[in-house]
Amino acid sequence: MDFRPRCHEKVMQLVNKGVDIPNPLTLDVGDEVDVDHVSGKDVSIYPGCRIYGENTVISSGCRIGYEGPVTIDNCQLGPRVELKGGYFNASVFLEKANMGLGAHVREGCILEEEANGAHCVGIKQTILFPFVTLGSLINFCDCLMAGGTSRKDHSEVGSSYIHFNFTPDGDKTTASLIGDVPRGVMLNQPAIFLGGQGGIVGPIRMGYGNVVAANSVLRSDVTAENKLIVGKTYAAKTIDFKRGAYAGIRHIVENNIIYIANLMALHEWYVHVRRPFFDSQEFGGLIFSGLLDKLALAKKERLKRLRTLAEKAGTFPENETGEVKGMAGKKEFYERFGEMEDLFATPLADGAVERSRDEFLSMSDRARNAKTERYIDVIQALDGDVSAMGVAWLQGIVDGYCDRARAIAPSLFL
Repeated sequence: MDFRPRCHEKVMQLVNKGVDIPNPLTLDVGDEVDVDHVSGKDVSIYPGCRIYGENTVISSGCRIGYEGPVTIDNCQLGPRVELKGGYFNASVFLEKANMGLGAHVREGCILEEEANGAHCVGIKQTILFPFVTLGSLINFCDCLMAGGTSRKDHSEVGSSYIHFNFTPDGDKTTASLIGDVPRGVMLNQPAIFLGGQGGIVGPIRMGYGNVVAANSVLRSDVTAENKLIVGKTYAAKTIDFKRGAYAGIRHIVENNIIYIANLMALHEWYVHVRRPFFDSQEFGGLIFSGLLDKLALAKKERLKRLRTLAEKAGTFPENETGEVKGMAGKKEFYERFGEMEDLFATPLADGAVERSRDEFLSMSDRARNAKTERYIDVIQALDGDVSAMGVAWLQGIVDGYCDRARAIAPSLFL
């Protein structure tokens, strides 16, 4: 009788490619895994790990499971990524991103270069720009966070932080934008710090350079920048709660629209700026496809949650007096939500935005030809006026989508 595990052949193929597997008999590799998408250069996979998924990619220099067993399921790992222990599903990790022991990374996450988390971090539908750091014991789902210029100057979330992303009405239209895409991708913005043992009640927006004191729970936008923010402590009380009233629906919908518009801008940045940097990278095309796939997942998730909100708010019964505050806007939002979905299904058609894009790409291409081929070095080497062109292009995308989305349900924003 053959007592070899079913994955023995795949494991031996990895060993023969040069993957360092100290104890091959403890590894489980799914039949669907393409070993040609696992580099044989300086990759280490430690005992007890599980590698699954036909779309899994592991680039050179990756280190998997050093602190504890790791499960990878349909993730794309760029060069020198370290996943030290935990579960990782349908997410992308770019060069030198890393996560500590006990990580729980679910679908739709993107960790760009050198983004990282310490032990026991849970994220889902989360996008971290380069250098962003999450401390220990954190739940940070449904967020996009930017800011900072290096590993010594990075946006950070303190330990024991929570992004509250589930409302009393059972909704998850709560994605929070900490920083933004148009300025964040330029890698030249002041870092943001969210103090430990605190939280955010989504959806909120946060400006660059802000420092939030420890043990603060934010419940509203702070779009001003370079502020020290001390959260308000609320007095204990018991009040009536009417499920489904959605008194603050304008704020919720507007922040969700802005978030999705930022995702659309990030897609354009990936397609027009990031793509060439993957051309010379091992498995670059597969990793780039993974990025676009995760952005598509993020947009799909946000629109799904908005549709649920529109259906619930637009069909909520009138109160005893026959009136519900803002009912006309809620009904319009519900009745015309299909138009909003259609709006975000296609690129923004705007001649001025396209001219702004072409001008930026022309100037940035010259900078790339004259500098290093490394993405971060090229972007950070751009002159201030060139960066400003890029910001104008991407902000034009965000503003264009937001203006058109608001026009679909104008009575909601009166």
